[in-house]
Amino acid sequence: MHATATNQNECLIPEDFLSLCKTFPPRPIRRQADYQTFLSIQCHLKASIDRTNRDQRDYLDLLTLVIQRYEGVAVSSKPKPLSLLKHLVDEHKLSKGDLSRILGRSISLGSMILSGQRKITHEHAVRLGKYFGMAPDPFLS
Repeated sequence: MHATATNQNECLIPEDFLSLCKTFPPRPIRRQADYQTFLSIQCHLKASIDRTNRDQRDYLDLLTLVIQRYEGVAVSSKPKPLSLLKHLVDEHKLSKGDLSRILGRSISLGSMILSGQRKITHEHAVRLGKYFGMAPDPFLS
């Protein structure tokens, strides 16, 4: 099995469809934890879509259908930027202060963004993308 990752903050994604299905079985989602895991995988694949191969894109299509079924959505949708950020902050065990330092602004900015008092700007999205090893687009509405 071959896997691709562009930096240490990205998860290793297998390159062939069978390995993807063995590593991350595309089963119906029944628990919130599974939903968050699938969202994370979907986000990583979408963020690096220009570096994915056909098997990875096919798996992304399948995963998107599984996620949509769970969400009860009939059309393709991406995770909401704030939900994605909260998931990544939790996944990486970051504090609100850590998030503020990543954003390079006042110590309260991380808290304000996570509480919905402030929106994620393009500059924030670029910094977040760089830190998490992703494109900035998933962090923007």
